Amino acid sequence: MTTTAPAPDPTAPAPAGAPGRAHWLRVAREVAEDLATDAITRDQAGKPPFDEVARLREAGLLTLLISAEHGGGGADWGTAHAVVREVAAADGAIGQLLGGHYVLSWTARFFAGPDLAERVARRSAAGQWCWGGGFAAHEPPLRLTPDSSDGYLLNGRQGTVGGARVADRLAVRAARSDTGEPLAVLVDPARPGVTSGDDGDAFGQRLSGGGSVEFDAVPVPGDAVLGSLSADEGALPPFAGLAAATGRLVSAQLCLGIAEGVLAEAREYTRTREYTRAGDRSLLGDHPGVGLPSWQDGLARDPYVLVTYGELTVDARAASALADQAVAALDGGLARGEDLTDDECAEISVLAAAAEAAAARAVHDITTRTLDVIGPGAASSRHGFDRFWRNARTHTLYHPVAHGLREVGDYFLSGAHPPFALPA
Repeated sequence: MTTTAPAPDPTAPAPAGAPGRAHWLRVAREVAEDLATDAITRDQAGKPPFDEVARLREAGLLTLLISAEHGGGGADWGTAHAVVREVAAADGAIGQLLGGHYVLSWTARFFAGPDLAERVARRSAAGQWCWGGGFAAHEPPLRLTPDSSDGYLLNGRQGTVGGARVADRLAVRAARSDTGEPLAVLVDPARPGVTSGDDGDAFGQRLSGGGSVEFDAVPVPGDAVLGSLSADEGALPPFAGLAAATGRLVSAQLCLGIAEGVLAEAREYTRTREYTRAGDRSLLGDHPGVGLPSWQDGLARDPYVLVTYGELTVDARAASALADQAVAALDGGLARGEDLTDDECAEISVLAAAAEAAAARAVHDITTRTLDVIGPGAASSRHGFDRFWRNARTHTLYHPVAHGLREVGDYFLSGAHPPFALPA
C-alpha cells in the first residue's frame, strides 16, 4: 500500500507570507479579464495556447497548489476550484487546460510516497511546469518495459492527452510489460521519442492544447514512476480514491464557469442591444411576409425573456450550491489524509459525481437557451456566443456523467461504494 503524502489542511490559515484566497481570486479575475478581451479571436484562430499558458505562468497560477514551503502559492483546492471557474467564464478552453493541470500536478500526492511527492512538487515549482497528460480508461495503457539501467522504456500511443502541445510534463498511465501493473508515469515531452500530434479539429475547446502523443522507446528514470494505479482491493489507500472526485469537481467548475460566462455576456447583450426593424431584417433576410417578433422592440422587458433568464439563473445557482457543498467535503477529505476511511471516500465521491452531473445538465441547458433569448444576433460569429455551447458540449463528450449517475443511484439504493476510478 502506498503511503499517503500529507495534504494541507484547508481550514488552517495560510502560512506566513503566503497569499490568501482573496489574493488568488483577484489574480484569477485579472487573468480572466485579459483573456476575455480577445477570446473570440483566439477561439476562431485555434492556435496552440502557448501565449495563454505564459499568462497563467506569469500570474503564478500554475504553482497555485504547491505549498509555499516548496516554492508555490500555498493555496488549497477550494481556491483552485474557484480559480478554474473564474478563468472558464472568460475562456472555457483555458479553464480546462488549467483545471487539468491542477489535477495532474497532484498525481504524486495521490499515488506516490511523501518523499517523492515532495521532490516532484519542488521541481514543478522551480520549473513552473504546466502539466498535461491523462489516464484515459477508454484507451489501452502505454507499455513500460524495465531496462538494464534501473529505469524503463515507454512505448505506445495515446489519442487523448490533455495539454499535449503545450505541457512541460505529461502524467500518463502505463502498464509494466512484465507484471501488467498499471502505473502513473511522469514524462518530459522534450525527450527523444516523444511526438505530439496536431489533432486540433474539435469543434469546441480549441485552445485546450490537447492532442495525441506517441512514445517510441522513451527513457523513463525510476523516480519518474509516481506510483501504482491498481484497482485491486487494498492496493491503494482511500485517499487515492479522491483523485477521481477531484477531477469530477474540476469538470463541474468548468461547466459552471462556462454557464456563468455565457449568462453574463447574454445579459450585457440584452441590456444594451438596440433592436430596430431594419437591423433585425438584415439578420432575418428581407423576405415579404416575414414578420418580426414584437418582443424584439422591448427585449429586456419581454416576459418570456425575463422568465427564461430567471430559470437559467436558478439552474446555475442550484448547480453551484451543490458544487460548493462537494468542494467543502473534498477539502475535508484531503485534510484527513491517511486517516480517511472507505466510507468517507465513498460519500465524497458520490457527492462529486452528483455535482458534476448537475453542472453538466445546467451548462447544456444554459448555453442552448441563452441563444434563444438573444435571438438572431446569436447567429453572428462576431459575437461569439456559439463558443460557449461548443466548449461545453465538447467537454462533456470527454467527461460523460452516465457512470457517475449510476454510482449515485447505486449508493442511494444499496449503499454500494463507487469502484476505484482514475480522474478523466
